Amino acid sequence: MKHLVRTAKQMGEAIARERRARGLTQAQLADKAGLRQEAISKIEGGNPGTRFDRISKILAALDLEFTLGPRTKGSPQDIESIF
Repeated sequence: MKHLVRTAKQMGEAIARERRARGLTQAQLADKAGLRQEAISKIEGGNPGTRFDRISKILAALDLEFTLGPRTKGSPQDIESIF
């Protein structure tokens, strides 16, 4: 499934959805990614200070990847979710 991600909060929500879809707990994902459960919790909570290398480890553990593309015009709901 594709997720539109423009903010740390949206990234965290997308990771949480994918983790749950795979039936993993935060602790299980942390173990697969070589991180602590607390790190997964912070990232899923939208921590804006998360380092890219941690996101990369989580995406690899979930067998996901980034795809970059031109920014689409957002709806008013997309704009509201940023704030």
